[in-house]
Amino acid sequence: MFYINNTALDIHYFDSPLGTIKVRGDVAGIQEVLFEKSTLEMENNVPNCLVPCVEQLQQYFAGKRSVLDFKINPQGTDFQKAIWVLLQELPFGSTISYLGLSRQYGNTKAVRAVAAAIGKNPILVAIPCHRVIGSDGTLVGYSGGLERKESLLEMEGFPVQKKLI
Repeated sequence: MFYINNTALDIHYFDSPLGTIKVRGDVAGIQEVLFEKSTLEMENNVPNCLVPCVEQLQQYFAGKRSVLDFKINPQGTDFQKAIWVLLQELPFGSTISYLGLSRQYGNTKAVRAVAAAIGKNPILVAIPCHRVIGSDGTLVGYSGGLERKESLLEMEGFPVQKKLI
């Protein structure tokens, strides 16, 4: 159990094909889905309010689900939340550039602010920031690591273009 602003939030860790995932939330919704850097001891008992999230993510990683529709409650600024809403509109298996997302937001000059908001995404996979790529089609930036970003896109059937050095 984790407390924020005197409110109890449940936490659960589970293994995925891409490493340990931490899920944190309460009855108001999921506040975090993050990849953990270290392997933690897993518990079998999932708190009731986290069950839909954990089950849907497991189905997604098993290739049995393309839409994640569990209740979310991301914490961030109004601008960040607006960008995260746009990210949720990106269809499974598709991508968009940072500039393209800035265009959808309505301000191409905000591309750096859009990228910063994407970098603060607290609910990875469900708010699919892994679907945002560079304007040249290459993989850039992902708080979960570029290897995971590549894996997520490949799981969704998107052909990944690798940058040649």
